[in-house]
Amino acid sequence: MLSNIWEWNAERLIQWHREKAGTIKAVHDVLKNELAGGANAGVPADRSSSVGWNAAWLRLAVIAHNVLTALKRIALPAELLRARPKRLRFLIINTAGRLVQHARKMRLRLAALEERIALWKEAMRLLPVAT
Repeated sequence: MLSNIWEWNAERLIQWHREKAGTIKAVHDVLKNELAGGANAGVPADRSSSVGWNAAWLRLAVIAHNVLTALKRIALPAELLRARPKRLRFLIINTAGRLVQHARKMRLRLAALEERIALWKEAMRLLPVAT
C-alpha cells in the first residue's frame, strides 16, 4: 500500500484503508446510474473517435459528482449528507422560479415551500463566495 500521508503510522494507514472499503462501489453506482456516466451521449457514428467522447462524458459525470459532494458537505444540513443525486435534484435543484423586474429591482420569485427556500438561503450563506 502506498500513501502520501506521512504523519500516519502503518497501522493507522491500514485502518483508514479498510474503513473506505466498499465506498468506491457506491460512487461507481451513482456515477453510472444516476449521473449518466455509463451513457454514450453524443458518440459519433464512427467508433474510432468514441473513446474521447466517452472519456469526456465520464469526466463531466465525475465533476458533477464532486460538486454535489462538496455542496452536501459544505452547505447542506447533516440529514442530506447521504442523499443521492435524485433526491437533491427534487429537493433543491428543480425549484421553479421566475425573474421579475419591478421598481428598478430584479427579484427571483420561487414557487416552493418556505422550508425549501430556507434551505436554499442557508446553503447560499454557507457557500464560500468569491467577490
